[in-house]
Amino acid sequence: MKFDVLTLFPEMFDMMQESVIGRAIDKNLIEINSINMRDFSKDKHKKVDDTVYGGGAGMLIRPDVVWDSYQFVKTEKAKVIYLTPQGKTLTQEKVLELAKEEHLILLCGHYEGIDQRVLDKMVDEEISIGDYVLTGGELPAMVLIDCVSRYVEGVLSEGSTEEETFSNGLLEYPQYTRPEVFEGEKVPEVLLSGHHENIKNWRKKQAFNRTMKKRPDLLEKVELSDEDKRFLEDFEIGKKED
Repeated sequence: MKFDVLTLFPEMFDMMQESVIGRAIDKNLIEINSINMRDFSKDKHKKVDDTVYGGGAGMLIRPDVVWDSYQFVKTEKAKVIYLTPQGKTLTQEKVLELAKEEHLILLCGHYEGIDQRVLDKMVDEEISIGDYVLTGGELPAMVLIDCVSRYVEGVLSEGSTEEETFSNGLLEYPQYTRPEVFEGEKVPEVLLSGHHENIKNWRKKQAFNRTMKKRPDLLEKVELSDEDKRFLEDFEIGKKED
């Protein structure tokens, strides 16, 4: 998976050389290139922005600078994503979809944004990481790279993503490690029992319980299997009896 990031602040992406993403880069599983759009400015001072036609506060990134940057990295299989609060919200479903791509070009706006003409000409999709405004598209680009990279084959160990939050439409169950007793609180007995079926059922119950308490809206969206529906019905009955 190749990520080309068109940005005015390429040094911000140096932090992605760490942890899981850094190891994936070292193994050549993913490639992250930050392209400085200032390098494509024809101005001797490397200016990339200008005043807005029609008036208004702030400066706008020039279309020719963005276009030339794009021409430098584009390929036939590239998908261009503009990170903007006006885009569709990034979801786990979208992450899984993007993980199937071979080449993503991520366009990071700044100042008051980017000239609309070049956006219309080159952008395939606009994506937001939430209903709020940041100073630029760099942080959203990092979020997208991190999310998508985790689903590239080989980046995480097999099975690592199968039961985590959102992977099956539910929130993840609570997890514990040593010491067995911490500040008077003991690890749930079932997890020490070695009984795999009981542990599986406990975790499923906890996942349903967390989801119903914190994000009941998720249960309306997820397609439950017949087994899960029966489990949920039994769980609701058990709650009432308790």
